[in-house]
Amino acid sequence: MAHPKEVAGFKLGKLLIEGKTKQVFDLPEETGHCILINKDRITAGDGVKAHDMEGKAAISNQTNAKVFEILKAAGIPTAFVKIASPVAFISKKCDMVPIEWVTRRLATGSFLKRNPGVPEGYRFTPPKQETFFKDDANHDPQWSEEQIVSAKFTFNGLVIGQDEVDYMRNVTILVFEILEKAWGLRDCALIDMKIEFGVDADGKILLADVIDSDSWRLWPSGDKRLMVDKQVYRNLSTVTAADLDTVKRNFAWVKDQLDHLRPKVHHKVVIIMGSAADVEHCQKIGKAAKKFGLDVDMRVTSAHKATEETLHIMKQYEDTHGALVFIAVAGRSNGLGPVLSGNTSYPVINCPPPSSNLVQDIWSSLSLPSGLGCATVIYPDSAAVMAAQIIGVQDYIVWARIRFNQLEMAASLRVADKKVRNLSIE
Repeated sequence: MAHPKEVAGFKLGKLLIEGKTKQVFDLPEETGHCILINKDRITAGDGVKAHDMEGKAAISNQTNAKVFEILKAAGIPTAFVKIASPVAFISKKCDMVPIEWVTRRLATGSFLKRNPGVPEGYRFTPPKQETFFKDDANHDPQWSEEQIVSAKFTFNGLVIGQDEVDYMRNVTILVFEILEKAWGLRDCALIDMKIEFGVDADGKILLADVIDSDSWRLWPSGDKRLMVDKQVYRNLSTVTAADLDTVKRNFAWVKDQLDHLRPKVHHKVVIIMGSAADVEHCQKIGKAAKKFGLDVDMRVTSAHKATEETLHIMKQYEDTHGALVFIAVAGRSNGLGPVLSGNTSYPVINCPPPSSNLVQDIWSSLSLPSGLGCATVIYPDSAAVMAAQIIGVQDYIVWARIRFNQLEMAASLRVADKKVRNLSIE
C-alpha cells in the first residue's frame, strides 16, 4: 500500500506501524500525536481470511470516533483526539501494551472451546475479564495476570506491574459496562468486546487503538441470530460480493445506531440556600457536582420567611425536569430541607453550612417529622456524590463518572502505598 504524504492538511512523518486494517503515521508538526488511517479491509483468523471492502474505512472511522466520544464523556482517559478525515483520526502517541483485554457478558465463541462444559449463553456476573498476548504467529495466546506482571513490560518509564494490571483490568470492565448500558438504550446486547491500552510520553495509561465493529459481538434484542458484528464475516465458509455487502450494511447500521446511545434524561440539581451568606458553601457543592457532569442551579429562599416563594421555586423545577434532586443548605433551625421533602416526590439532601454551632444545629436536619425522607450530609463533596448517584440511576454517563472516580481514588491509594512500601525506616 502506497504511503500518503499528507492527510487533511496534516503532513505525515514516518510510518510507525502498519496492521491488517490500519496504518499509523507520526505527525511531526503535532508533537506527541499521530494519525491512524483505516483501510478498506476486513480480516479474520489472524489475517488468514481477508477481503477488500469498499467503504469500510469510513464506517470504522466514524464508529470509532462515536464510541470514544461516549467514553470520553464518561471520564475515561483515552488517546483519541478527533477525526482528521473520513478515514483517519488523530491520537495521542502511545507505546502500546501488547495485550488484548477481553470482557465477556455471555459465554460464546472461543470461550466455549477453551472451557468445555460451559453452555453457550452462560451469563457472567460480574463480567468475565480475560487477557491475550498479541502474537499473530501463535494466534494471540491467553495470558494470566501473573504472566503480564512477570514480563515486566516497560513503556515511557512505566513498568507494568500488578498495580498497573489492576488499573487496566478495572478500566476494561468499566468500559464494557458503559457501552453495555449504552447499547441497552437500543435494545442491543453487548456480548463481549476487546480493547487495548497504551502509555503516553508522560507515563500515563490511556485507552487506545480502535474500537469498532471488529471489536465486539453485538446481538440486537439479545438474539444471536440477529448478530451485526464481524462474527457474520468470520462464520462465512465462502465469501461472495453479496456477503460482503451484508457485512458492510451491518457495520453501517451499528455506526448509525451510535448516534442514539447518549442518555436523553433531562436532569437538574438545584442547590437552595436559606441565605446568600452560604453561597461559598453552595459553590463548593456545585463545583463537585459538575465534575460528575451534573447540571446545577443555585437559588436563595427561606422556608421560614418565604414559604410560598420556596414552594413556588420547587414547583418550577418539578414541572420541567425528568430527573431532579434538591440540595437544601440551611443552618440553625433547618426548615428548608423538611419543607421541601414534605411537598415534593423528588429526593432532597440536607447539607448544612459550616458553623461553630453545627453539632447542635444539625439535629434540626436529622430529627425529621414522620413521613419525611431527606438525607443529611455535612461535606459539600458528599452532597454532590449523593446527587450524582441519584441522577446516575437514569443517566449512565453520570453513573460512569461516579464509577471512574471510585476507580481513580483506589488507584491513587495504590500509588501512595507503593511510595510508602519503598520508604526506608531509619
